[in-house]
Amino acid sequence: MNSPIARLKSAVPNMPPAAKRLATVILDRPEAVVEMSIADLAKTAQVSEGSVIGLCQQLGAKGFPELKIAIARELGSSRELLHEDIVRADDSVSVIAKIAASHRTAIDDTVKVLDPAVVDKAVTILKNARRIELYGVGTAAPIAEDAAYRFLRLGLDARAMTDPHSQAVSAAFTGSHVATITISHSGRTRETLAATRIAQEAGARTICITNFGKPPLLKYCEVALFTAAVETRYRMEAMASRVAQLVVIDTLYARLALERWEPSLAAIERSYAILSEKRLKSGSEDR
Repeated sequence: MNSPIARLKSAVPNMPPAAKRLATVILDRPEAVVEMSIADLAKTAQVSEGSVIGLCQQLGAKGFPELKIAIARELGSSRELLHEDIVRADDSVSVIAKIAASHRTAIDDTVKVLDPAVVDKAVTILKNARRIELYGVGTAAPIAEDAAYRFLRLGLDARAMTDPHSQAVSAAFTGSHVATITISHSGRTRETLAATRIAQEAGARTICITNFGKPPLLKYCEVALFTAAVETRYRMEAMASRVAQLVVIDTLYARLALERWEPSLAAIERSYAILSEKRLKSGSEDR
C-alpha cells in the first residue's frame, strides 16, 4: 500500500463517524500513531479494534502493523534526502548524505516493527538449541557469516550455510535440537526457501529475518523478525537492508549474552585471549 496519509485526507469528508475519528487521529498525530498498538489507537479514537482493522483494510493494508509501516514510509518521504534516488549528477557529498539518510531510516523503521516479545521468543529458542544454523545467499550471505561468528564467540555452536546445496543437505540433518535462522530481505529467495522448508520438515525450530510483509518464507518459520528497508530506483535497499538485518542480529547477540551471562562472559574472555595471542604472533587485527 502507498500514501495512506494522502488517501485519508481525500477520504475523510465522506467517512462514517467512527472511521472519521480514526482518520483524524492518524492525520493529526501520524508519528505518534506509528508508535501505538492497535489497542492504543482504538482507545484514543474511541472506536473498537475492529474499526481499526476495517480502516486498515479499506486503505489496502492487511492489518495495523502494515499500515504503520506505510505511514512511517510516507512521513519519511518528506524528510530531506530521505529515500532519494542517487542520480548521475550526484557528487560525493550528495551520495554520502543520501546513503546515510537511507541507513538511518532503515534502522529507525526496523526498530518500529521489531516486536520485543518476538525477539524474546527467538532468544529462548536459540538459547535452548544445541546447534544454530544460519541460511543466507547473495547479500544475506555475509550477514549470516557475521552472525555465526558473533554467536560462536558466545560459546554457541553456530555455523553459516551460504551455499545452496550445503544449506539443503544440512537442513535435512537438523531436528528439534537445532535452531535455524534464515536471512532474506525479500523472503522469496528460492534457495533459502527450500532450505527453511526442509529444516522445518526435519523438526528444526525455524526463525527468519525478513522485510516486513507477507513473503512466502513466513509459512516455514515459527518466528519472524521483521526489518523495514525501503527500495528505491537504484536499489539502495540492497545496502540499507543489510544495516537493518545487522540491527536484528546485534539485538539477538546482546540478548543471548545477557540470558547466558556467565557462560557468555567466559566464552568472550576465552576467545579474546586466543585472538590476542594470534595478533601477537601474526600481527593481524580482529574486528
